[in-house]
Amino acid sequence: MKLLLINIILFTNIFAIEYGQLFFQGNCITCHNIHEKKSAPSISEIRENYIRAFPKEEDFVNYLATWVLKPSKKMSIMQHSIDEFELMPELAYDEYTLKEIAKYIYKTDFSKLPQ
Repeated sequence: MKLLLINIILFTNIFAIEYGQLFFQGNCITCHNIHEKKSAPSISEIRENYIRAFPKEEDFVNYLATWVLKPSKKMSIMQHSIDEFELMPELAYDEYTLKEIAKYIYKTDFSKLPQ
């Protein structure tokens, strides 16, 4: 009975986290800290810039995912960050995964998370 209860709790917690959040926390946070600039702009800054440029979720998600799939200085809306940190390298993520991460970023108000 205890084993069953433990499994239920574990599976409930695993599935409570959405796919985009899981990938963000496992990968993106390495360079994109929530509030501080380290080796790249903070995710809070990125979200603010993209929300301003693309207020509709679909536009936000499509542009961000497309840009991360194949980063381009010409297509960047954050030229100042490229000047400061250089162009983000191409990563080996598929478009679906990048869109899930972008949806998570769009929906998460990082300014409300602790510093």
